[in-house]
Amino acid sequence: MQHNTKVNYQLICDETIQEISSQNGKPSLLLHSCCGPCSSYVLEYLSQYFRITVLYYNPNIDTEEEHALRTAEQSALIEKMGLEIAFIPTSYQPEVYYDAVKGLEHHREGGARCHKCYRLRLEEAAKYAKASGFDFFTTTLSISPMKDAVALNNIGIALEKEYGVRYLQSDFKKKGGYQRSVMLSKEYNMYRQDYCGCVFSKNERAEFSQDKLKK
Repeated sequence: MQHNTKVNYQLICDETIQEISSQNGKPSLLLHSCCGPCSSYVLEYLSQYFRITVLYYNPNIDTEEEHALRTAEQSALIEKMGLEIAFIPTSYQPEVYYDAVKGLEHHREGGARCHKCYRLRLEEAAKYAKASGFDFFTTTLSISPMKDAVALNNIGIALEKEYGVRYLQSDFKKKGGYQRSVMLSKEYNMYRQDYCGCVFSKNERAEFSQDKLKK
């Protein structure tokens, strides 16, 4: 996968918004959301310019209970924000995730295993966007400082070519996006998890905590 750290994806996002703002009406956007807290700023920001449908598709979550909790938090946030946003929850399908990352279990967070996971979730969004006639699709994932915006956008651009639906390039952590998501999470009293969601990130988090205790 080609990485280009010189691309300003948030500038491209702003230019796309400027382009659509000159047209009549709002285009439709399928927004893949990784969780409610990460979606908070993205929804606040993009709802000014798009008709948004949120797709909660995250088979990487480590337990069914955690998946149900995060799904409920996403639904509750949309209601609390009072925005006209449709919500599509999905069933818990961990076997899909484990099949996708087979052989990459021992990679560290942020590496090849995560890139496979990005692709899995973004491709589901691209397929749904294509089948349902959306104008754009994108993901909230780039808001996290732990997520590789270059890899995410490269995957999105490739899927745009494959499925024929425009990918909204972005790096939502820019322009204070991540900090704003933290503020909104507190404002709406949201459950803000301390790990990505998969069992591997959870274990890394536990290892990090143990190492800190030893020092």
